Amino acid sequence: MEFTLLIVIIVLALIFDYINGFHDAANAIATVVATKVLTPFQAVLWAAFFNFLAYWVFGFGVADTVAKTASTMDINLVVILAGVIAAICWNLLTWWLGIPSSSSHTLIGGFAGAAIAHAISVHGFSGYLTPDGATHYWYNIVSWYKEGKDGGMPSGVVIIIAFIVLAPLLGAFISYLISIWLLNASRKSIWPKLFTISLMILTVWFVESQMLYYDKIEKPRFDSHFWSVAFEAHNIKWFLVAFIILSVSSFCLIFSSLNLNQANSILKKMQLLSSAAFSLGHGGNDSQKVMGIIAAAVAVYIHTSGVSQVSLPDWLQVVLPNEDLDIKGAMPGWIPLACYSAIAAGTLSGGWKIVKTMGSKITKVTSFEGVAAETAGALTLYFTEHLKIPVSTTHTITGSIIGVGLTKRISAVRWGVTVSLVWAWILTIPISALLAGLVYFVLSLFF
Repeated sequence: MEFTLLIVIIVLALIFDYINGFHDAANAIATVVATKVLTPFQAVLWAAFFNFLAYWVFGFGVADTVAKTASTMDINLVVILAGVIAAICWNLLTWWLGIPSSSSHTLIGGFAGAAIAHAISVHGFSGYLTPDGATHYWYNIVSWYKEGKDGGMPSGVVIIIAFIVLAPLLGAFISYLISIWLLNASRKSIWPKLFTISLMILTVWFVESQMLYYDKIEKPRFDSHFWSVAFEAHNIKWFLVAFIILSVSSFCLIFSSLNLNQANSILKKMQLLSSAAFSLGHGGNDSQKVMGIIAAAVAVYIHTSGVSQVSLPDWLQVVLPNEDLDIKGAMPGWIPLACYSAIAAGTLSGGWKIVKTMGSKITKVTSFEGVAAETAGALTLYFTEHLKIPVSTTHTITGSIIGVGLTKRISAVRWGVTVSLVWAWILTIPISALLAGLVYFVLSLFF
């Protein structure tokens, strides 16, 4: 029974990943469709390709964070099953209504809600002793907050909730700055060019400081030092950051010498780059969440079934990392490959209701705004992934679109639409948690 439940969870998790793809397809393609750079069909092909390409770019930091939403030693497989079912239901409902809610927060809310329901059903509201002698309560089953190792970034559900606000604000702030930068670059003045050159130098210096060289790479892919450094996943991510910033910088250096038609033509081509960059970030961020759920399910299966890690088949050899015990995480190749394939296939299916909301209802988007919004969104996703924080790609791109709208005037943003989106964001985690709790109690009658 336990093994059957595990297989069901893995299948449903991949179905959720597929739904996530078409639910969030609009995030990456809305602006290129709205500005008629690509047709809807071309846009989803473009986004799906870069969703899948993220498999070779990003690590598993976000997956680790999601897997540790609840203590895997204190839950069973029914908890994870309930969380995934609740997440699928909420995703389908918001997709049907055309609301760009967060698939990430749906999954985390569902996982946490089912875990809390399990703790209450097993221990009630009174305290109970854990094997180490500490007194815990029902709410302790969720990892709310954990300090980062050696002063690093803290983790936990509180940090994820904080980024419901911070991610769109960060996206809006970066897109506003990029828009102001581009607007000033169109002036025939030496100062914007000096600023751009300084930014290019600073970018090269910063990215170089983040590189992992051959002696620091744990498992080099090639004997050649050059190719090992060039194709190290950590390095590829920073190469992309440099490429994005340097590409926009190069355009800014020649912007003032172009006429309107020439500028629009180049900006439309740059939209292909910015939407590709955002699709990479979307694939890397959102696929990892499903990897985390699958990894947590395997860890729970090992704990509840009594099966030893050694006796598991090779395709289930998952190890959750533990910084305190200095244990490195491990995951068989089929899990990330399946997750990235599922989200790419989902993106190919499109999500046209949400495209309309993202591409036209928030603010009118031109190629200029599209480049600024997608570039800001991509940079935000790359940095949050680097910090292992599972943020919402939906919230990030929405904030970025609002940021470019603000450069025109405050009234250019349709705040009525925005307020309704914010309500959807606020309610996603608690509704998903409540729904998962109900699903858990129903499933507990049968398992």
